[in-house]
Amino acid sequence: MALRMPKAEVPAELRETLIKQVGTMPEPVEVSFSNPKVALTTQEFTAGASKWDTVDAGLKTFAHMVVAAQVGCSWCLDVNYFLALHHGLDLAKASQVPVWRESEVFTPLERDVLEFAEAMTATPTAVTDELHARLLGQLGPAAMVELTVFIAWANMAGRVNTANGITSQGYSEACEIPLVRRPGQAGAAATA
Repeated sequence: MALRMPKAEVPAELRETLIKQVGTMPEPVEVSFSNPKVALTTQEFTAGASKWDTVDAGLKTFAHMVVAAQVGCSWCLDVNYFLALHHGLDLAKASQVPVWRESEVFTPLERDVLEFAEAMTATPTAVTDELHARLLGQLGPAAMVELTVFIAWANMAGRVNTANGITSQGYSEACEIPLVRRPGQAGAAATA
């Protein structure tokens, strides 16, 4: 897939900050600055969401990776695997997210979160009352709201990236354990 949108100039201070954080300029940010109002609003939301702390960061990272695998956003899968490394998450577990249903490494809570992320990503959404109630009982109302909005944001980000032709930038190449391929998928989305 080729990039479908031109990259635009990103303010120098933001560019420096992002390069310091992830080592290279993220293409989704460059593309979004074709409309600075949208770009800045997206950056503000993303910065605010990164401060949410009611739900474990690992659960949110794994949920985002499931969304990315489901919608085919190799960029999201790639960068989240890289972030898992830098946030001290279990990379052996993170590597299994694309095939979580077949993997034995996830706890019951993690499996429920991954199932919830998949169900929210389905079109139409496929969240059941039972799954929602199970998660609500485990996490509580504040965390359930956070997780739900976070997964919705992950869907937006992944779908925007795939629609704009944004693919993996190789962030996950710094990780020691490669991502497992999803059955039936080829290319960057399957491996990051």
